[in-house]
Amino acid sequence: MTAHGGGSGTRERLRECVVANPGLHFNELVRRLDLAPGQAQYHLRRLASADRVVDESVSGRTHYFAPEIDPDERRRIALFRRETARDAVVELLDGPAAPAAVAERVGVARSTLEWHLDGLVDAGVVEKRRDARGRVTLALVDPAATARSLGRIEPSVPDRLVDRFARLVDGLLE
Repeated sequence: MTAHGGGSGTRERLRECVVANPGLHFNELVRRLDLAPGQAQYHLRRLASADRVVDESVSGRTHYFAPEIDPDERRRIALFRRETARDAVVELLDGPAAPAAVAERVGVARSTLEWHLDGLVDAGVVEKRRDARGRVTLALVDPAATARSLGRIEPSVPDRLVDRFARLVDGLLE
């Protein structure tokens, strides 16, 4: 046993968790495996330097993936770990829609939806189309890739709680 709490055993537990749960962010890995943050950082750095995991920073959080996952899919998965972003793209799987309609169906304020849309548009998941009158319609860029990425994840309870809190605040401020 090493001074870092289990050496290769801890490292393999981390890697197995990352492979089974693509796109988990650092804090969620620490919670799920009941590790000290420094211990997790040490082992994740070792895994990354050996090309056994890949880290991807999305919206200010570091998410971890198996190296064989395509960079575009890594970004989609990381974004879809947020309930509001995931719910918005699920709505768009049915076809293009106006932002106000998506916000209403998802149950968030337009400003909250726009915050999530910024990341989805930047990642090339959603596009904003303008008609001749300047009205915006939201559409998925690649519905098949979106559906594939959605099928790879099960968001964590803490991620769901953060988004539900934002929805609660949105509801109170309306």
